[in-house]
Amino acid sequence: MKQNSFFGLGIALLGALIISPDTLFMRWAEMTGFQMMAWRGFLASLGFLFIWVLASRGNSNELWEPQTLIEDLKGITNKWAITIIFCQFCSTSLFSLGVSVGPVSLVLFGTATIPLFSAAFATILLREVLQKSTLITMITVMIGILIAIFGASESGVILNFWSLIGALCGLGVALTIAINFTIIRQRTELPFVLAIAIGTFFTGLLGFFLTGSENMNNGYFVPIFITGIFIIPVSYYLLSLASRYTPTVNVSLILLLEVILGPIWVWMGVGEQPTGITIFGGFIVVLSLAIYLSYLKAQKDR
Repeated sequence: MKQNSFFGLGIALLGALIISPDTLFMRWAEMTGFQMMAWRGFLASLGFLFIWVLASRGNSNELWEPQTLIEDLKGITNKWAITIIFCQFCSTSLFSLGVSVGPVSLVLFGTATIPLFSAAFATILLREVLQKSTLITMITVMIGILIAIFGASESGVILNFWSLIGALCGLGVALTIAINFTIIRQRTELPFVLAIAIGTFFTGLLGFFLTGSENMNNGYFVPIFITGIFIIPVSYYLLSLASRYTPTVNVSLILLLEVILGPIWVWMGVGEQPTGITIFGGFIVVLSLAIYLSYLKAQKDR
């Protein structure tokens, strides 16, 4: 484990907590999936650009560091930066598309495979050894996610063509996020914040095209503004930055807290009480991660 690994776990946890109420703000906005995709894409890209400018300052007291900004703009043409742009566009677009055509439970379960992809890429590309404790945590967390998601609906999930498309979209989200985490961890010289901003902007363009300008003003703007300009960019920045300090599988595991905490925020905000099975599954996830983090801290303190 790297010296700063526990610091990475800390900022990943903060990122997961910040993104957890995202679903609640989306519900408050009362917009269509593609409309939210457009607003979130445009607003989040602005948030990422602001973070990029701040991050480029380094230890300087100046707001702008022209030389750093110019170097980042040159670095964005790197094949790895282009890959991040493409993966960011795919992950943010596929989630909205999947939710719009298939059951949310299947999409969420697809996205919950992020740790599996992260572990595979870390082992193959980064030559990182998967610890037994990490593997056990992955298994228990996946079981908890499975119970929580599919226990949320008493009517069950109807399997058909669109259900399959939704599940595949969820898997696509997991795959592309894991690729981005891996690249960001391996290529520390990349201007990853700028790349994410560009990919998110393209998502906004796609959402705008699918929505149409005449439908963009439906719903409530303030909730979507908060999630777009703050929640998404800050949380994604912290999670991506965390992958430079701790193995990507750890970041992916902590990110799954959103799947569990999201319904709790919705319960508090709009009164949709989760089922007892969902609460039990969430308890398994939280307990597993708490034990895992405690174990990692004990290892660090030795």
